Parts: sequence; C-alpha cells; structure tokens
Amino acid sequence: MQLLLAALPESFRTFVLKVHSRCDLACDHCYVYESADQSWRGRPLTMSAEVARAVAYRIDEHAAAHGLSSVNVVLHGGEPLLCGPAHLRALLAILSGMSVRANLSVQTNGVRLDEAFLDLFDEFGVRVGVSMDGGRDAHDRHRRTRAGQGSYDRVRAAVRELAARRGGFAGLLCTVDLRNDPVEVYEELISHRPPAVDFLLPHGNWATPPPGRVPGLAGTPYADWLIAVFDRWYGAAERETAVRIFDAILALLLGRRSGTEGIGPEPAAVVVVESDGSIEQSDALKSAYHGAPRTGLDVARDPFDAVFAVPGAAVRLPPPSDCRACPHLRVCGGGHVAHRYRAGGFDHPSVYCPDLYRLIEHIGGRVAGDLARLRA
Repeated sequence: MQLLLAALPESFRTFVLKVHSRCDLACDHCYVYESADQSWRGRPLTMSAEVARAVAYRIDEHAAAHGLSSVNVVLHGGEPLLCGPAHLRALLAILSGMSVRANLSVQTNGVRLDEAFLDLFDEFGVRVGVSMDGGRDAHDRHRRTRAGQGSYDRVRAAVRELAARRGGFAGLLCTVDLRNDPVEVYEELISHRPPAVDFLLPHGNWATPPPGRVPGLAGTPYADWLIAVFDRWYGAAERETAVRIFDAILALLLGRRSGTEGIGPEPAAVVVVESDGSIEQSDALKSAYHGAPRTGLDVARDPFDAVFAVPGAAVRLPPPSDCRACPHLRVCGGGHVAHRYRAGGFDHPSVYCPDLYRLIEHIGGRVAGDLARLRA
C-alpha cells in the first residue's frame, strides 16, 4: 500500500485548456456533450485573454514550485478551431510568453483545419492532433455534422495537408467502434503517415457500460479488436507508427513508466481549465455523473496545487482495492479512473477489466516468446 501511495503524482505536467466550449460536429459518442455531465451548457463559448493570462500565471507558479523545466499545454474543446485564427493567435501569444517552456499542442476534429490555421500553428510551434475513426464508413458513423452529413472528406484533406508539413503533426486519435474492422481502421490511419495513433476506448463505466461491454461477463470484445491491431502493428517488417496504448503496455511490462492516461498504476498528472477559468479534473470523468470533474477551484484565485487537496481527487486515488492482488496491476493500474465508476464511487476495477487483462496477457506473451527465441 505504501508503495502504491508513493507513486501518486505531486505535480501536474499536462494542462488541458478548453479554449472553446462548443463543437461544429454532433458526434454521438462524445463524452463532453453526450455524457452525464452537462456543465458545458453554462460556460462561455471561448476562453478570454484574461483567463488565459491567469492560466499562464498559474502554470508558471506551479512549474516554479515543483522545479519543472517544461510542461505540456493542450488546446482543447469543444472544437478549439471555432475560436478563429485571430483569437487563437492572442491566446498562443500569452501562453508562449510563460517563463516555463511550454510544449504546445491542439486537438481538433480537423473540419476547419486549413492553411491559415496550419501557418499559425507553425509560427508558434504547435503540434496538431486530429480525431479520425478510420475510413469513410467508420469515420462518418459517428463524426457527423448537426445536419447529419459526414465529415470524412474534409478531415482527410486536412490530415493530408498536415502530414505534408510533417513537423507539426502530433498524430491521430481514433475512438474504437467494435463494428469497424480493426485492421482496416489501422491501415486507413497509417496511410496518412501519422507519427502516433491513439486508440481511445469509449468512455463508459459500470453504471453506463460502453457499447458491447456487458459488465460481469467474461467476453473481451475490446481486447479482441485491439489484439487484431496489435498483431498487425507488431508483426510489421518495420515500425510504421507509435501506438500509444501498445507502447505504454510494452514499457510497463519492461519495468518502465506508461506516460499514457488510463494505463499504469500512476494516475495521469493532467489538469483541465474550462473556458470560464474553472479548474477541473480529467474531463473523461464527465462520463460518470454530473459534476464529477468539478473541484470548485478557479485560476483567478487558486493555484493548481490546490487540486491535490480536493476530497476524492482522482489524481490522488490509488488503484482499486479489488485489484491489488492482480498480477497485471503494475501494467493495468486498475484502468482509467472514469471507467471504474459505479454508484458509490471509483474504488472498483475498470469496466474494461477482462479486456485489459487479456490484452496485457497477449502482448506479454508475444514479447516473452520473442525474448525466448532471442536467448535460444
């Protein structure tokens, strides 16, 4: 128990800024707008320059207090590009003026990503991640406009332009849908030459299970899907891209750290600032219940260190008590905190527990087999 507690983070290294609180798509799997927490309805559309200056001050304050030489700052939403180039430029100018070095990035649905934005991001050294769920059918099943039109063609064109610039391409984020062929999805994504692919498990929990995941049953549909991708990725003649969930599991199996939220025994050192300056926990917690990410703190008056003192703060939660005898705890960590929720709290294994167990077993088995052959 002492070992587990010692691993909990003492500082934040990633700051997610909700620079725009609305979106130009109506994705039915969106955890911000379609989940239990609906606090976005009462927030201003955009983060003001005044709030951004308070954020910059608090990040510098936090970095100085903890001796951090650099931090990660992610522009998020909603859809951050709805701010428009002029307002984003003003925010980026403020964030680029901090004393601590900031690794700036933006996560976008790609619909509005054009040369004006790409030039702006090149100017400020902002790396760009784009959400893309595979080919046209896979992508447009969920990522549609409010008029019901697909967004694939616009996103593909944007990703191609982004990939041509290469240096600012952070990668692609894909939400897993069991109805899509996993290898087809993977090969569509790598056709755009991303430096990294992030496969996101749909944010569900014991109270609201993700599609195809029946709590209490031993089936492993998400592991089966990801294993098909892993075998294609791992068996390639050369490394085609980084896949964060696989790289995290491999690192943990080899005794290193994860660096990926939701994998590993250490809670991710991530904090969110909403468009009104509210300081919140990981916004994936929006899938649990209304108000789950709330801390009651605000950048205008509170330091980021105050999050650690919030009762029940997710970033201070150790792995679930039921997981502590599991042989894969040091890799799984109990799964993403948001996926552990059921009435009464978060001290439960992930709703994806059987999937995570099988995925780790499979990856560990492939690596162990390769190591045994090397020794022979």
